[in-house]
Amino acid sequence: MRHGKKFNHLGRQTAHRKAMLANMACSLIEHKRINTTVAKAKALKQFVEPMITKSKTDTTHNRRIVMAKLRQTHVVAELFRDVAPKIGDRPGGYTRIIKLGNRLGDNADMAMIELVDYNEIYNAGKAPKKATRRSRRGGSKAAATAPAATETKASNEEE
Repeated sequence: MRHGKKFNHLGRQTAHRKAMLANMACSLIEHKRINTTVAKAKALKQFVEPMITKSKTDTTHNRRIVMAKLRQTHVVAELFRDVAPKIGDRPGGYTRIIKLGNRLGDNADMAMIELVDYNEIYNAGKAPKKATRRSRRGGSKAAATAPAATETKASNEEE
């Protein structure tokens, strides 16, 4: 039984798996999308998303943590310099997995994994979302905007 065993070992030893995921993450950050198998894409998503979260706050400690996993200085610099400001307001879900079908040679399930904010096709027709905050105290928007409306009426009457 496999109770509580959530990690997919991808049929590789630990060192090979870590090196493969680090190289795939570097390619993803560098090229913004890569084609791979579905199993590797899911494993890569779990590997790369915590590092993107770390890159949102640019500190020496976070850079060293990410550098220990990725092992390529130019990719870490690009992650903190270019990718992090673009996804800074997103609360998570930085990658998207799109299934492509089966590979011809061995019939493996293929997928494309990409950084969400870099896809121009999906983001072309959508306007950016407004940041909304909900109050748990029961205040309504009408009550909050009512004083502003009365001020404009008073200024119009004075003219």
